[in-house]
Amino acid sequence: MDLPDTLPGRLYLLAYPPDSDRLRYRSDLDLLLRAAALTDLLQRGLLADRDGRPEPDGPAPSRLDPVLVTVLDEVAESRPRRWEHWVRVKGRAIKPAVRDRLGEQGYLDLVEHRVLGLFPTLRPVPREPDVRRRLAAEFEAAFTRPAAEVEPCQAAAVALAAAGEMRTVLSRQRQRAERDRIAELTARTGPVPRALRSAIQGRRAAHSAG
Repeated sequence: MDLPDTLPGRLYLLAYPPDSDRLRYRSDLDLLLRAAALTDLLQRGLLADRDGRPEPDGPAPSRLDPVLVTVLDEVAESRPRRWEHWVRVKGRAIKPAVRDRLGEQGYLDLVEHRVLGLFPTLRPVPREPDVRRRLAAEFEAAFTRPAAEVEPCQAAAVALAAAGEMRTVLSRQRQRAERDRIAELTARTGPVPRALRSAIQGRRAAHSAG
């Protein structure tokens, strides 16, 4: 089975620990997925950075993933705003959108489940454990192969995982040990990882104040 062809799809699956069917990285997953969608569009040349703000930079291809289409349309239909705004806005909608898309593509089974035995919901369960293992291997390769050989999507996955403190793939110890490589890959990725980090810090400050 091929790997997901979008950065949000890949990072969603990396939110599961190896060989586990339970989503573990949850607290800031919405922000991470928004940041991943923006980065994906930037790498595809469909968004450009203009003075710290994303702007559409070409028409969307007819077969562009619908999750990416939604984010691109939101940016196109709004006045210019900073990257951090687009990381934060409409976060609740992107998690089920990415989940459902992965379900349509056969990466997830959406299993009916009741929270506390009462409230019906869908629990996403990875269908092919090998996909998660291959994604983890790609993530690891970004640290072991020469930096010039790291694909842009791999560099972005590391940069966003570090900014989002995604411990399913990057422990605190590993993040400290690989600080220089992470900084190099983050510089290659563009403005979104910094916006993600700022959005997470703002959320946590708001929660502490509340």
